[in-house]
Amino acid sequence: MGTDEDQMLSLVYASTATQPFSDDDLTALLATCRENNARAQLTGMLVHRDGRFLQVLEGPELAVRGLMDTLAADPRHTGIRVMFEEPIRERQFAAWTMGFERADTATGTDSEAELDGYRDTFDDLDRDDPTATMRALQELARWFRSRATRS
Repeated sequence: MGTDEDQMLSLVYASTATQPFSDDDLTALLATCRENNARAQLTGMLVHRDGRFLQVLEGPELAVRGLMDTLAADPRHTGIRVMFEEPIRERQFAAWTMGFERADTATGTDSEAELDGYRDTFDDLDRDDPTATMRALQELARWFRSRATRS
C-alpha cells in the first residue's frame, strides 16, 4: 500500500450558507473551486439548494483535509457537518473537477416530489449511521450522474 501522501479520501459534508447565493454568485464560486480543485487534484460534486450545500470531495487525503480546514474558516459557511468519510482506491467522480446542477431546474417540472429520491435536507442522516448515510449519498450520486450524462 502507498504512503499517507498517496492515500485517497472521499468525504461528504453539508453546510449552510451565511448569505444568499445568486446564480451569478454560484457560477463565480464554482469557477474558483474548479481551478483550486484541479490544482489540488480534487474531484467531486456540489449540490446547492435553498442556502444549503452538500459536497462530495475526493482526492489525496492531505488535500481533502486541507480544503476542509479552509472551508471551516470560510465565513460563507456555517454548521459544517462531515457526514461520511472513507479511504478510497478509485474516484467516483474522476472526470469531474466539480459537477453542479441546481435541483430546481434539473427536471423542468414544477413539483419537487417528481424527482426520484427527492429530499428536502440531509439533516436526518447521522454520521453514526454510515449505512443510511451512504445509501442516501449513493442515491444522490446516481441521480446526479444520470443527469450529467443526458446533457
